[in-house]
Amino acid sequence: MSVPLTFDGRVVLVTGAGGGLGREYALAFGQRGAAVIVNDLGGDIKGGGRSSAAADRVVEEIRANGGKAVANYDSVEDGEKLIQTALDAFGRIDIVVNNAGILRDRSFARTSDVDWDLIHRVHLRGSFLVTRAAWNHMKNQKFGRIIMTSSAAGIYGNFGQANYSAAKLGLLGLSNTLAIEGQKYNIHCNTVAPTAGSRLTETVMPPDLLESLKAEYVAPLVLWLSHESCRENGGLFEVGAGWIGKLRWERTQGRTVRQKNKIMTPEAVRDSWNEICDFTDATKPASIQESLQTLVEVLSKLDSGRGIGTNLTGASATNPSEAVGHTLPEISFSYTHMHCILYALGVGMSTGDPDHLRFLYEGQEDFCCLPTFSVIAAQSAITGLSSVPGLQIDFSKLLHGEQYLELFKPLPTSGTLTSRAVVADVLDKGSGMIVLLDVHTYSGGELVCYNQFSLFIVGAGGFGGKRTSQKAVVTAPLPDRPADAVIVEQTSRDQAALYRLSGDWNPLHIDPSFAALGGFESPILHGLCSFGFAARHVLKRYAGNDVSRFKSIKVRFVKPVFPGQALQTQMWKEENRIHIQCSTDVLQSDLVFAEIERRVKGQGQELVKKVNAVLAWEIMKDGERARHWMLDLKTGQGALTRGVTGGQADVTFTVADQDFMDVVTGKLNPQKAFFSGKLKVKGNIMLSQKLEAVLKDYAKL
Repeated sequence: MSVPLTFDGRVVLVTGAGGGLGREYALAFGQRGAAVIVNDLGGDIKGGGRSSAAADRVVEEIRANGGKAVANYDSVEDGEKLIQTALDAFGRIDIVVNNAGILRDRSFARTSDVDWDLIHRVHLRGSFLVTRAAWNHMKNQKFGRIIMTSSAAGIYGNFGQANYSAAKLGLLGLSNTLAIEGQKYNIHCNTVAPTAGSRLTETVMPPDLLESLKAEYVAPLVLWLSHESCRENGGLFEVGAGWIGKLRWERTQGRTVRQKNKIMTPEAVRDSWNEICDFTDATKPASIQESLQTLVEVLSKLDSGRGIGTNLTGASATNPSEAVGHTLPEISFSYTHMHCILYALGVGMSTGDPDHLRFLYEGQEDFCCLPTFSVIAAQSAITGLSSVPGLQIDFSKLLHGEQYLELFKPLPTSGTLTSRAVVADVLDKGSGMIVLLDVHTYSGGELVCYNQFSLFIVGAGGFGGKRTSQKAVVTAPLPDRPADAVIVEQTSRDQAALYRLSGDWNPLHIDPSFAALGGFESPILHGLCSFGFAARHVLKRYAGNDVSRFKSIKVRFVKPVFPGQALQTQMWKEENRIHIQCSTDVLQSDLVFAEIERRVKGQGQELVKKVNAVLAWEIMKDGERARHWMLDLKTGQGALTRGVTGGQADVTFTVADQDFMDVVTGKLNPQKAFFSGKLKVKGNIMLSQKLEAVLKDYAKL
C-alpha cells in the first residue's frame, strides 16, 4: 500500500500563487498539511498594477479546506519581506517554490531595455532574492527544498522571447549551483519546466491544447521534489499533461584538433567538423568535474605527442575479457636526487625536523628516497589504458579509487626506472567499472616495487561482468578500539603547488578558476600527496624513518583535501602490520596536543618530576565528546594517549574545542572560563596550576 506524502509541520512559500500553476501548488501543499504563504503581487501579465485580491482568494480556499495559510502581497524583489512573513506567521521556512513570472514578448530587434530588465528582475533576480533570504534559515535547520521554474523557451529558445528565454535558462544555472552548495546542509534544489494552461501560456497556445494542459497535472511533481523523502537534487524536468521527463546534457566524443608544439588552425577544425559534431556513442557529463576531466585527458595526450586524429573514448567496456591480461607499452622514468627531494617537500617534509634531513639533503650520510616516491615512476602508465583493445575508457569519468604499493628494496636516489603495466582485471560494479592496473617497476633488471592502481570509471558498469577479483589487493578493516598513535600535521597552503612538481600537472590542484569550474571552493590537494603524508607518519612513528623497514601500503581514497587543512593519521599496531586512517577530521585542539606530545617526548622525565600527576581532557564539539586525551606525567618518561578512557586521572578537564583554544591562546581567562561553566574540572583542581609546565609557551590552563 502506497504511503501518502504529507507536509505536516512544513512551511512553504509559493510565489505568484494567486492563479494558474502557483494556485495549484499552494492548494496542494495546503491539502497535505503544509502551512502556506501565498505570495502574489496581483499585477497583470506584463507586470503592471497590483492587488491583494488574488492571494486572498487562494488563502480563503486553503483555510476553507481546513488548511493553514497567510497572504503576502510583496514583489519578489523584496525577498526578505516574503520570508519574514513566513517567520512571523509560522516561525520557519522549509520550502520555496519560485513560480512568479510575467511576459513581455517582443522580437529581438524590438526588445527594449525595459522589456529585458523587467523580465530578468521578476524571474531571475526575484528568485535569487527570495531564495537568498531563505537560505541561511534552511542551512541552520539542516533542511530545505527549493524549486526553480524554467521553461521550454529557456531550454530550446523561442521566437519573440529572447528576454524570457535568457532569464529562464539563467534560473537553471542558479538551481544547479544551489544544488551543489546546499547538498551538505540537506538543501535540495531542482528545476521544473512546466507546460500548462496559465495566463503566461494562453498567448502562445491554442485554446483546445490549453484545456488538456491543466496546472493540476504539474503540481504532483513539485510536491514530490519538495518532500523530505525525495533525494533528487540538481535535476531538470519537463512536465505537462500528466507526463514527466528528466533532461540531461549530451556531448559528442569530439576530436582533438591540436598537436603538441604546433599551431592550431581553423582548417584543422573545418576538416574535423563531421567528427566534432558526430553524436554516435555520445557521452553524458553530469558535472563540471566530469566535463573538465576531458580537458585533463586531452592535455595528457598532447604531452605524450598524440593530438589530431585522437578522439576520446566512450565510458564503456566493449569486451572486458579481451582487455584482461593486456600488457601496456613499457615506460621509463629517469630521475636525480633533486626529484627525491622535491617529492619529500611535496608530501610535507621539513628541515624543522632534523630527522628529515636524510630525505632533504643529498650530502647527508644516510640520504635516501621516500618509499612512496615509487608511485611517481608508475602513475604515467594510466594514460596507456586508452590503447587497450576491448576496453574503452572515458577519462572524464575516471576516479582513482584505491592504491597499493609494495616495495622489494629501497629505491635508489637516482637512476632510471622501467615500468611494465598489465590490465589485471576488469570488474562490473553496476554503477561503474573498475580497472585493476598492475605496474611492476625495475631498476636495471631488478624488481624494486609493485603498484596496483584501482581505477573506477563512473557509469561504465552493467556489462554483465564479475563484481570481485582475487587479484585485487584488499584493505583490511580497522581495529575496533581507540588508535594506538595519532599524528596531526598541518599541510601548507602551497602543498599542492609543491607536490605537482613531481609530475601531476592537473590545473585542478593549482588554478583557482579551474578549481571553481570543477565545483571546488579552491584548488584541492592530490590524493597521492595525502597518501605520502600518511605513509611517512607511519614510517616516523613505527620505523624511525628507516626506509628498509617499509614493506607495503594499501589505501582507499574517500574525500578531497584542501591545501592548508590539517591531516590526522590514526594508527593501530597489530604485530608487524599498522592500520591507518588519514582524515581532515581534526579539531583545533589536536594541534596543541601534538605539540604537547612533542614536548613529552623531549622532556618527559623532567615533566614527570614537575607535575607528578595523570591529567585528562574531554574535548567537546557540538555538545558531544569528540576527543579524550590522557597525559601520564606520573610514571616513567611520560606519555600522551588519545581515546583511552581506562585508568584513573588525578584531574579531568572538560571543555569545548573552541574554548580550549581560546584559553590556550590567551583569549579567554581560565578562571572566567571555570566560573562561567565553559571549563569543568573534576578531581584535584589544584593540579591545574601545574599545566604551565606543559603549555608554557601558551596561556595557563
